[in-house]
Amino acid sequence: MSSAEDISFETLPHSNLTSPEKRAELMANPAFGRIATDHMVMIRYKDGEGWHDAKVMPRGPLTLDPSAAVLHYAQEIFEGMKAFRTEDNGIAIFRPDANARRFRSSAERMAMPELPESLFIRAVDELVKADRDWVPSGENASLYIRPFMFANDAFLGVKPASEYLFLVIAAPVGAYFSSGAVTVWVSETYTRAAPGGTGAAKCGGNYAASLLAQAEAKAQGCDQVVFLDAVEHRYIEEMGGMNIFFVFDDGSISTPGLTGTILPGITRDSILTIAREKGMTVREEAYSIDQWLADAKSGRLTETFACGTAAAVSPIGAVRTKSGGEVKISGGTGPGPVTSALRESLIGTQRGRVADTYNWVHRVC
Repeated sequence: MSSAEDISFETLPHSNLTSPEKRAELMANPAFGRIATDHMVMIRYKDGEGWHDAKVMPRGPLTLDPSAAVLHYAQEIFEGMKAFRTEDNGIAIFRPDANARRFRSSAERMAMPELPESLFIRAVDELVKADRDWVPSGENASLYIRPFMFANDAFLGVKPASEYLFLVIAAPVGAYFSSGAVTVWVSETYTRAAPGGTGAAKCGGNYAASLLAQAEAKAQGCDQVVFLDAVEHRYIEEMGGMNIFFVFDDGSISTPGLTGTILPGITRDSILTIAREKGMTVREEAYSIDQWLADAKSGRLTETFACGTAAAVSPIGAVRTKSGGEVKISGGTGPGPVTSALRESLIGTQRGRVADTYNWVHRVC
């Protein structure tokens, strides 16, 4: 089997590239994840052969056998990352090495072949280079990149598949949420993940299981859902597909610890690092819904925000529960000073406005 370093990418010709005029029209106000760039990357895996047949190719439909394992047993994982225009009009990706490590960890949990981290990063680079004209330059704009892998082995039997496809696609995007603070609904009916499950893996099944709870939140007039732990139904875990942080009147911040049921967010880790660099007291600890509501009412809690690749840092202005009604967080109007400072440091680093002291920015071109 070839090593990751031996694999070369073949670039297939594209006969129908989007015109500059059409591309500009599509990128003027892109809905999140709705607009496709011209290319995709594909690499195949087969037991006995390993990773092979790497291609940069025109984006297009896939052909799957009806008994493809992913359609029946959900062997699928993915990542989310962004490419940004820098101050000097270059293109950079934020922490792709961290995404590559998490991708390998997710693959291990889902009994899938582990893609070498160097090959993951090369594949992402190849797509960004091919579609560099799709990287927008607006303050809230970026190229959202979606690497994913799924089992395409054609069989009906409950066992790990022997064939897989790894692909990378991309879409130009604007802000994930509109400006202002979001309102969240605490689900007391559904849980996202249980101990021993797949909560720490970035697999599609986790998100499928969250959709009904998200619909419940929408029905309650909320923007997002917050999940409680599956054992005691008391402790805050995640907000939809994002991690959650709490800011207190003494200037400290806390976030739920990684217990195996929470996705180890790369933005989460970045925020923790930035906060510590700023000299803030940072805690990773359990925090109950009752304490959240009590601290918001008393004023001890001054800010709450969610973070993730898609939304970056987003303030939470109010929390609603079935039993406790709605509680505003520090007026509920917008980001507080700590949220704003952390967000500016994060985005400033991503776009080259702030010194990259941790070597997080991966320059593509």
